[in-house]
Amino acid sequence: MMLKLEHVNYEYGQGTEMVVHALQDINLEIKDGEFIGLIGHTGSGKSTLVQHLNGLIRATSGNIYLDGESIYADGFPMKELRRKVGLVFQYPEHQLFEVDVLSDVCFGPKNMGMTEEQAKEEAKAALSLVGLGEEYYTRSPFELSGGQKRRTAIAGVLAMKPKVLILDEPTAGLDPQGREEILNLVASLREKTGMTVVLISHSMEDVAQYVSRIVVMNHGRIAYDGKPQEVFRHYEELEQIGLAAPQVTYAMYGLKKLGLDVDTDIITLEEAADNIVAALRH
Repeated sequence: MMLKLEHVNYEYGQGTEMVVHALQDINLEIKDGEFIGLIGHTGSGKSTLVQHLNGLIRATSGNIYLDGESIYADGFPMKELRRKVGLVFQYPEHQLFEVDVLSDVCFGPKNMGMTEEQAKEEAKAALSLVGLGEEYYTRSPFELSGGQKRRTAIAGVLAMKPKVLILDEPTAGLDPQGREEILNLVASLREKTGMTVVLISHSMEDVAQYVSRIVVMNHGRIAYDGKPQEVFRHYEELEQIGLAAPQVTYAMYGLKKLGLDVDTDIITLEEAADNIVAALRH
């Protein structure tokens, strides 16, 4: 399944003196099975962009295609679009409202027309995928820890079997261990299901070792789009728009300037250690 955006623009307060150009001439293809990091500072347009992908916001101009069909065409099944493109918001408590975890995760499948039994089957499978067993079924979602709430919210979307999973700042407010657990979970889900994942963050450090492609947003436009190594080569330009490359990138460039023949495209600590040792031996 492929999503394609062509010349998409969006304005808040259109027609007023307070108009804000939130998205400006966005052209983007999201292909089946990709793991994309959507990066940008606060207010860069990340969340606005992804809310277009499942029809929560309609573009002021431009078009969005799902497998070649415009989502703005008359009669396009928006309900089916929102099943295929699942969005987990930054604050999971905004998506949790039922009396217990199992009921909450059942809500989406039931809303799609599944029977009570079918919905429970899908909900239990989704909860298993995110590491929440039977002991959580009857617990109130509001009594869970931050990380468990994130897992429950993700399960609620997974229960609808989306083709694309979008996570808006899934590690916001979590401690380092919680952030790592959620990012490892997302990577594991992609490996198990083969779904396309779009991970929104303002932290290059968090996504560097997980994603295969990074799209950088700045003031409503796409500033960079490419493999992590390609994007991080612009680390000085990234600093100018309020972002930073991973610490490994700065370390490798620093060593290069000191005359050590290291690979500045390396983005993980393990690769950096091996490369530095090899360069020193050489």
